[in-house]
Amino acid sequence: MPVVYKIDILAALKEAGYNTNRLRKEKLLSESTIQKLREGEGVAWDNLDTLCRLLECDISDLLEYQKEE
Repeated sequence: MPVVYKIDILAALKEAGYNTNRLRKEKLLSESTIQKLREGEGVAWDNLDTLCRLLECDISDLLEYQKEE
């Protein structure tokens, strides 16, 4: 996949006070989205918006494009 995460999203969320229990309990992210983040898979735009809001960052802080060779 040419678009990859620049950081460990779940670790960054945990550092910001959002463990996976809290994310599910407060319905911030679904279990399937959390699993996709664990596996480094892509998530929907609305989830990226949520991540940027929770981490107080820009999408370019989360994702980068890598050319496939």
